[in-house]
Amino acid sequence: MNTTSAVSVVFDPLLPWWVLAALGGIGLVLVLLGLRAGARGTLLRLGAIIVVLAALANPALVEEQRKPIADVALIVIDDSDSMAIGERRAQVQAARETLKRRLGQQEGLEVREAVLPPAHIQLGSERPGGTRLIEAMRSALVEVPPERLAGVVLLSDGQVHDVPAGLPPELGGAPVHALIAGRKNERDRLIVLEQSPRFGVVGREVTAKFKIEDPSGGTAPVTLSVGGEVVRRIDVPVGKSVELPITVGNPGANVVELEVAAGPNELTLDNNRALFTINGVRDRLRVLLVSGEPYQGERAWRNLLKSDPAVDLVHFTILRTPQKDDFTPVRELSLIVFPMRELFEQKLKEFDLIIFDRYETGSLITREYFRNIAEYVKAGGAMLVSVGPVFATQRSLYRTPLGAVLPAAPLGDVLETPYKPKVTEIGQRHPVTTNLPQAGDPGKEPDWGRWFRLVTSRVERGHAILSGADDRPLVILDRVGEGRVAQMMSDHLWLWNRGIDGGGPQPELVRRVAHWLMKEPDLEEEALRATSVGGRIEVSRRTLATTFPPVTMTSPDGSTRTLTLNQASPGLGLAVVDVDKPGLYRFDDGTLRTVAAVGNPDPLEFSDVRATEAKLRPLTDASGGTLMWLADTADPEIRSVRPGRAAGGSDWVGLRRNEGYTVAGINQLPLLPGILVALAFLLAVGSAWWREGR
Repeated sequence: MNTTSAVSVVFDPLLPWWVLAALGGIGLVLVLLGLRAGARGTLLRLGAIIVVLAALANPALVEEQRKPIADVALIVIDDSDSMAIGERRAQVQAARETLKRRLGQQEGLEVREAVLPPAHIQLGSERPGGTRLIEAMRSALVEVPPERLAGVVLLSDGQVHDVPAGLPPELGGAPVHALIAGRKNERDRLIVLEQSPRFGVVGREVTAKFKIEDPSGGTAPVTLSVGGEVVRRIDVPVGKSVELPITVGNPGANVVELEVAAGPNELTLDNNRALFTINGVRDRLRVLLVSGEPYQGERAWRNLLKSDPAVDLVHFTILRTPQKDDFTPVRELSLIVFPMRELFEQKLKEFDLIIFDRYETGSLITREYFRNIAEYVKAGGAMLVSVGPVFATQRSLYRTPLGAVLPAAPLGDVLETPYKPKVTEIGQRHPVTTNLPQAGDPGKEPDWGRWFRLVTSRVERGHAILSGADDRPLVILDRVGEGRVAQMMSDHLWLWNRGIDGGGPQPELVRRVAHWLMKEPDLEEEALRATSVGGRIEVSRRTLATTFPPVTMTSPDGSTRTLTLNQASPGLGLAVVDVDKPGLYRFDDGTLRTVAAVGNPDPLEFSDVRATEAKLRPLTDASGGTLMWLADTADPEIRSVRPGRAAGGSDWVGLRRNEGYTVAGINQLPLLPGILVALAFLLAVGSAWWREGR
């Protein structure tokens, strides 16, 4: 751009302007008095005063050498995920090249660009921010002085989620134009999640609320899946809110997916599903503790269970059977009748866990009730049996129908010898005993205290995770039908609680065993888990085997990938995979399956993907810009307009001409040189004297 010049008159007063005004006022008053008195030469004296005041104002002729500053036109390109629909990206790319070519032909105009890239995966239950196009525009305008901004052109499908109520101050009065990609009156089916429960009690129902939006109307088939398994299929009316009960099946994360079938007019299937997670929590655990012959460890069991606020404990101690006669006076016997029928028949299924502690058989609990307990376990119940010396006799629980669900059979011997419980080889891989406090490294002696009694047994089912004297089984875990059983072949666990011989992790061991019996997901010995962290998924495989099978990952778009797990610790294999698309990822190793929810597959970005002008229209109108569809006007004309004039039409885009410049040089010429002022002053004063002397 060529340098131009401009000439102007400037004043650089030798005295403040108020002093010059005061002197001028005084001079004017004296002149008026002279005119009133009829004095000769008054007007000539006025001329002298004017010459003096003009000289004091110090006028000068200034010539500026001006260098024009280029205006800035900003093009903001929306490249969010919804722009991948149809021909939108192709339309925007063509318009982008056309604009750059046309704007490049404008003299004194600098073209800048800002691109809003596809959104990164966003986690959590909060809805993502959608297309933040105005935020991208404002960030780019930070580096543009408002007086240089000629205008902004937005290239988008109109689905912008951060349009402000007023004009952003960064615009400085410049117009904003919007060129909309896509087609008018597009149609799409989507599912809108209105209510999603975050927590629920295991075994109880929670309610989700959703509706289907589809311009076609009618009904739409919806599939409910929990943990990747289809639970229910229903037909729901379009446009109406539907409440759907969901049973919380497991403690921990329950990934729920609602998916509506594709409609007749679909722009994308990404908004046909809604995904959320229900965290299952257990209600208070109801535990029935039945103690047999009193001993020092009985109170340890009671105190341990009572100390847990999440446990509702019902404890019965059977001091003697009805057939046992020790000549105790009847008046000193308890009058409380043992509620056998109520406990072991009517309300048996209400208990989450049944514990037998050193219980011996007799006629108090009949074989029919033991059979009920065995059936309760097979149907999904949990039982823990802590045995004493009587387990090796004919009065053993193993001789009852409970023997059908007990994993270890007594051999008839009781070892009374000191030993330290040890984690077995398979126990090193079992989550109940892996990393158990004070267990020490594999192959080394544990740091906990000794026990002194062990009932010998033969493991018929399940896994021995702790061993006692001579590596005989000490703690055995087994699955029976839908339920679980734990068997402890010693009654000396209480020694750890008392700190004898250094003590041991009694509370932690009991907690883990009880939670394993309650099917706590973190303590499953055969489990496949997938956890999403940002844009990564951590896949873990817990197994009692020594190798880990490969895992097949299925992405939301249906593509598959095989993952190889590396051993992180005995029984635990890990793999980490990077992902770049939100949605439900499925994992299968041939035996186990699991899912991971990454981000939100129904973000604000896809809540409505129909191209629209409604969201950007208020911004363009308020700024004096224009809005047009690229399908109608793919090559708008570019015009330069003065501030305050119309900046857009049906087929043209106007950019404000700011005419900014910088001063490259200045030439200054005094208009009243000293010699000229002196001559003019002397001439005026002399003329006044001459006129007065006539």
